[in-house]
This record gives sequence, C-alpha cells and structure tokens, in this order.
Amino acid sequence: MTRTPRTTARPSTGGRAVARTSTLLKGENGTGTVRKSILPGGLRVLTETLPAVRSATFGIWAHVGSRDETPALNGATHYLEHLLFKGTERRSALDISAALDAVGGEMNAFTAKEFTCYYARVLDTDLPLAIDVVCDMLTGSVIDPAEVEAERGVILEEIAMTEDDPGDCVHDLFAHTMLGDSPLGRPVLGTVDTVNALTRDRLARFYRKHYDPAHLVVAAAGNLDHAGVVHQVQAAFDRAGALARTADAAPVGPRGGSRAIRGGGRVDLLERGTEQAHLILGLPGVSRNDERRWALGVLSAALGGGMSSRLFQEIREKRGLAYSTYSYTSGFADCGLFGVYAGCRPSQVPDVLKICREELDRVARHGLTDDEVHRAVGQLSGSTVLGLEDTGALMHRLGKGELCWGEQMSVDDMLARISAVTPDTIREVARDVLGARPSLSAIGPLTDRQAAHLHEAVA
Repeated sequence: MTRTPRTTARPSTGGRAVARTSTLLKGENGTGTVRKSILPGGLRVLTETLPAVRSATFGIWAHVGSRDETPALNGATHYLEHLLFKGTERRSALDISAALDAVGGEMNAFTAKEFTCYYARVLDTDLPLAIDVVCDMLTGSVIDPAEVEAERGVILEEIAMTEDDPGDCVHDLFAHTMLGDSPLGRPVLGTVDTVNALTRDRLARFYRKHYDPAHLVVAAAGNLDHAGVVHQVQAAFDRAGALARTADAAPVGPRGGSRAIRGGGRVDLLERGTEQAHLILGLPGVSRNDERRWALGVLSAALGGGMSSRLFQEIREKRGLAYSTYSYTSGFADCGLFGVYAGCRPSQVPDVLKICREELDRVARHGLTDDEVHRAVGQLSGSTVLGLEDTGALMHRLGKGELCWGEQMSVDDMLARISAVTPDTIREVARDVLGARPSLSAIGPLTDRQAAHLHEAVA
C-alpha cells in the first residue's frame, strides 16, 4: 500500500455543495483503498473498501473526551455517550436497538480521554441502515429529561462496577498519581458526586458545543462504495440540518500543546479489602506525536509484552510471584505514560516491586540485547497486522488516524517504523524514559510494613 494523493470532485446536483474527495492510500496486495471526502460544515468521511469481505463497520468519531471537561462536568462526555442511544426525534431507544438487532448487527460506543466513538458492524447489504441509525443518533438526540434521570442510575452502577474491579480501578489511580487533578488525571466515568450533579441542561449544552460536523469524523471499512457512503452520510446530516448550521466551518485539527507530568517519587495507596494488591510502577512516557513512540513500543513489548518478556519471566515463570504482570504505554496529544502492572498477594509486594525496579533500572542503563529487540520487533509487527484483520479494527484505524494525526499511515509504513527500531534507539529511549524516578499507585489490604515498601520502590 502506497501513499498516492489524488483529489477529485463529484459534479454538483441541484445546487448541493460538492464534497472534496481524495485517495489517501491505494490498495495493493489485498489491502483496501482509503478515500477521504470533506463535506460542507467540515464533516470528514473516510472509507476503506474491501470487496472480498461480506461485512462493513461504520463509525462516527467525536473530537471530545474527558480531558475537555471542567471539574464540574467530569463524566459529561461518557454520560452523553449513553444518552445518544436513548432516542432521537425519529426513533425511540427501542427503535435504535431493534433496528440493528433485526439484521444481526452489533452497535456500541466508547469514551476515551481525547475522543468518543459510536459504531455499528453489519452485513454489507445493511450498511445503509447502520449509516442512517448512527447518523440519526449523532445529529438528532433529544436528550429527554426522563432518560437523563434513568441513565444516571446506569452510570452510577458502571462506576460501582469499576470500583469493584481493582485491576481496572488502579489505572484511574495511576492517571491521578501522574497527572493530578487535571482533565487527563480525572476518571473518564466521572465520580458519584459529579455524575449526580450533572443536569439535563448542562449535558445538552455540552452536546451542542462538541457534536457539530467540524468536530466529527465518519469512518467506514468493508465491502462498500465510497461515493455511496458519502451520499448517504450527507443525506442523513442534511435531513437534520446539521451541515447547513456550520456550512463555512473547517474541520477541527488534531490536538497539540505541551503538558507537564508530575515529578517522580509519588506514592498513592488506596486501602481495599481485596485478596491481591494491584500495583502500577510508572514514569512519564512520550506523546503520540513523538517519533520515539515506536522504539518505546518495542521496548515495552520486550520488557512486559508477552510470555517471553523480562517481567513475565522474572516475576511469574521463575518465582511464581504473580499471575498477571505486564508493561504498557499510553500516548496523548501532549504527553504520555509508561507503566508496569502486577497483581500479587500483599505478602509478595516487596519482592515484586524490587524486581520491577531492578529491571527498569537495568534496561535504563544497558538497553536490551539484540535478541530481545529482534523478538520484540517481530511480536509488535505481528500483533499490528493481526489486529487489523476485521472491519472494526480498520474503521478504528481510519477514525483515530484522522482525528489524532490528521493522516493515514499504511500498514507497510507502520511495519517499516517498527522494523527500523535498533538496539541503539532502544538504549536512547530507555535512558530518557526509564532513567527517571518512578511513581507508584497501589490498591489492596497492605499492612504498614508492606506499605513502607511502596516508598522504597520509588526512592
């Protein structure tokens, strides 16, 4: 697949404004052709055409996440994600769900810190239905007061469910440890207090502000025709009058800026009567725009990304100290995080933390062996390709690529970036990232003596 920009314009019909269309990636060797159109009002439509499949996934990405919330609005983005399924001027909540159920389709949504996505996966013949339903949800939500109150209870239960899962909750704690009481440091779901305080009017204003066409990206992948998808999307948005309201607007570009992460040495302990202690030892990483992200991804794969990784071998295989342990990276527009997770019995906390810290320090000083780099490059390359084997994953790549980077990278380009990582580049990024003083987040029933080891781990 190669980059071959080509711009075309479809003739205007009946005075309707013409979409500007370009081919971003030309399909080769079984990959799909990626095209992009920009409609009046700044609405972007991207598709990847795959004639050999019998399905299609359609999604709409909104350029809004929990980092766009004030403290009083914490949880509003996720609340809205729920509410857009609860009825429009044309459909009730039951109509929305029944429409996709009737054709065996799947429909869902997710909220992240920097974007929100609504999507449906259907047979290719049912793609027009999916487009109509999802576009209707995004443009015609009535945000009914009764539904706001009913869904409040659902979200509070979701918060309670997360609180009951310490392996999940520790990641929210880690974000707060590293980013403090900032939009990125607050939980995506909000808190019980902020969710209870959100009113229908506040949510409606938030909806009107962030769901105009210029803040949206439409992405679809599968057995589809680009021109047909553009036509159906434009018709759906025109029906709601959404494009006319912002006819002269330009698409909102990717986020930028620079955000500092709190210094190392911080320890946050949340006492819980769990059987295990859940730990994240972490450091500032790199942003998603930083070219070092490729090397850091390879480093993370070697350190804690698989059964042959250092942490898995040292903590689980050789010593049997934990069932689950791994490392990971999170990249935002202006900063990033690197974390090492382990879940273990409270009595094993000192040994687990000692091994984690020793491995981080060892890699920071010496990097990885040639064999480790070669194996991690292969692992990351394989998982990248295998992760793009269905239309849902391809839709995700299109939408996130446009929203976060403003461009599409071919699979060959991604594999080339991964393969270009060398032991020398690993040593550089390891020194820069792992050489800093870490911070620690922990949840569990730790004694005072066990808790003291948390501070020793970040000394």
